[in-house]
This record gives sequence, C-alpha cells and structure tokens, in this order.
Amino acid sequence: MAEPATPQATAAALLRRPQLWLVPTILTALLALLLSLLYMGGIVNPNRELKDLPIALVNDDAGKPPPGQKENLGAQITAAIAADTGGGKAEWRTLTHAEARDQLESGKVYGALVVPADFTDTVLALTTPGATRRPTLTVLTNPGKGSLGSSLAGQITTKAAHQASRSIGKQLTAAGAQASPTVKLLLADPVDVVTRVGRPIGAASGLGLTAFYYTLLLVLAGFMGGNVISNGVDTALGYADNEIGPWHTRRPTVPISRTQTLLLKMVMTAGITLVSVSLVLLACVGVLGMDASHLPLLWVYSYCAALAVGLGVQAINAAFGGIGQLVSMFVFIVLGLPSSGATVPLQAVPGFYRFLSLFEPMRQLSDGVRAILYFDARGDAGLTRSWIMIAIGAVLALVFGFAMTTYYDRTGHKRLTPQPA
Repeated sequence: MAEPATPQATAAALLRRPQLWLVPTILTALLALLLSLLYMGGIVNPNRELKDLPIALVNDDAGKPPPGQKENLGAQITAAIAADTGGGKAEWRTLTHAEARDQLESGKVYGALVVPADFTDTVLALTTPGATRRPTLTVLTNPGKGSLGSSLAGQITTKAAHQASRSIGKQLTAAGAQASPTVKLLLADPVDVVTRVGRPIGAASGLGLTAFYYTLLLVLAGFMGGNVISNGVDTALGYADNEIGPWHTRRPTVPISRTQTLLLKMVMTAGITLVSVSLVLLACVGVLGMDASHLPLLWVYSYCAALAVGLGVQAINAAFGGIGQLVSMFVFIVLGLPSSGATVPLQAVPGFYRFLSLFEPMRQLSDGVRAILYFDARGDAGLTRSWIMIAIGAVLALVFGFAMTTYYDRTGHKRLTPQPA
C-alpha cells in the first residue's frame, strides 16, 4: 500500500512563522545601517574633517628688502603663510623650487604656492609712474593626487595668496597716499594669482580618478574571482549543490581534507587570476585608451595585487565557512572603499578611516597604482610601500588560511556532505 504523499508547504503558511523573518531582517537591517554609516561617513563633509593637507611653499624671490625692512616681500609673505595654519587644514612645507618639484612629481604634496624671483621688484614698481605689470603668485595643482585633493589644495593656496596680496596692499596704500583713486584701487589688491598644473597627467586619466577605478577593478577581480573559484571547487567536489534554473545536481563527494581543498583553491586562484588581470588591463588600456605607462610593470603589479586579494578571500572562506563571503566583502570592499584615500584625501576623512587606511588592502593597492600611472613608477610615490604590503598580505593569507584548515583537520572537523533533514 502506497504511503500518503507529504503535503507541500505554502508560502502563505511559512510567512506566518516569526522565526523565518527574524535572522534575514536583522542581518539586512544591520548591513544597510553599516553601509550607510561607513560610506557616507567618509565623504559627507571633507572640508570639516580636513587636516594637515601637505602643500609646498616656495620663495624664489631674489629682490632686495624694501627700505627699512630686513627681508624681501617674498620671505615676509611665505613666513606669514607658514605661521598661519588656517585652522590646521594645511601642512605648509617650506621648500626650494627643486624640492617642491620633486615632491610634486612623487605625489608627496597636493599642490604648491610659488613666489617668483622678481616679486619684490615688481611690487615696489607699482608705486612708481613707470609700472607696467602686476606682480604674480603662482598656484600649482597636482591632479595626479585626485581631483578633490588637488581642488582642496588649490582652494587653500589661492586663499592664502589673496590674503598675502591684501596684506601687501595695505603697505602700498599707506606708501602711496597721494596716488589717484584708480591707482589706490590697484594697490589695495595688487597681486595677480595664477593657477597652473604643477604635475600634468594624461587627458585619458579621468581627472586623476583612473587610479582609483583601476584599483577597484583589481580588488573586484580578486574578490569575485576568489568566491567563484571557491564555490566552483565545492560544487565540483560534491560539497555543494549545483542549481541552474530548475535543474539541480549533486556530484559524487570526493574525499579530501580541508587543507588540500584550500591548496587546490589557491593554486587555481593563482592560475585564473592571470587571465582576469590580463583582460582588465586589455580592456582599460587597449580598448578604452586609458593613459598608462610602464605596462609590463603595471601588469605584474596588477597580477600580484589581485592575487593577494584572491588568496585572502580563499583563506577567509576556509576559516569562516558559509559567512566567509560576507566577511571578505567587509574586509576588501566595505571598509576598503572609504579608507582608500583615492577619491577623498585621507587628510579630509574622519580619524577612524585614517586608522583603517594603515592596513586596509585597497589603500595599499591604490597607492601603487597611482605611482605607476601618474608618478613615473617612483618607489617614493608609494610603490615601494605597496609592494611590501602586498607581500605581507599574501603571507598573512597563506599562514591564516592553512593554520585554520590544519586545525580543523586535526580536531576532526571533516568536510561532510550536507544531508536533508
């Protein structure tokens, strides 16, 4: 006699079970709250958070001091600017012209204010009948440091230059008391502030944002590739179901330890990352025409960066199991984006994000990409530190991953095929 068929559950009946709602609701709400706080918290008010943005201050003025004064006007205004921190928003670095040029080209400063060699002579000439041109102060930008960072530096530097102009104007107005109203108006704000690009980047550089987006592609290639490989291996070895539309299959289970499974996944990650990174570089440079030099170095760096992320994903998945993908998403994406310093300078984000930037992978990788794309692959532009951090990250992934799987194997936590209740 045939057994009666088990009645199938219905959605309407299951929706009345509170325990079915509890965990998804709590996790979804927490994720929405955390993502909102983390992402918006890093960019909502850069001007309020701005602190110690490095800007070069260069005095090339070779003129003699005005009568009765010990220093020329260039020395006076640079000293006044350096002493006025402006609420701590700028870190003024008093440098020679060569030093400032070097720091612009290595990305150590976001901009510069330059006093030209004839500044004092041109200012003093304004009080004479033969004056033909206004003195100038030059603001240099560094778009390779990102459009927002360069813009913030330009705003600070331009404001300082105009303040210096008005300060000099007070001296000139007092000295030219008998001048005509038109001349007095000129003397009140005598200096012309000129803005120029201090370290040019290519037109196809996304206004300094291609480094960030290219880094994001590398992180995503490592993150998504690692998860795809992990799920694919588990399915192929019979430890996970394979569902495509209405089709469901389960392969025969292959007896294998956790340690050997992790080794298999990491070796496959090393091989498949070669393909994914090559396609990223081909699409960005070959198809879209992104400005990039040092292509062999960029390819090697890209591979090592994406591989380090992929190895980290495999280690986290092996250690945390089913929630590993969520953990790795927070490590590599959620916490990495706002602390990368690639779109908003780290000097303009809250202290929590500056702390994260000390070890978050995306910050370490973006510095290296920026150095290769915009700063002639200079080691002191961040590339050396990035290589070191990639090596540390890869070693930590290997040590952590294999330590956890070895512990699980030795304590009897074998990989078992899930069985229906």
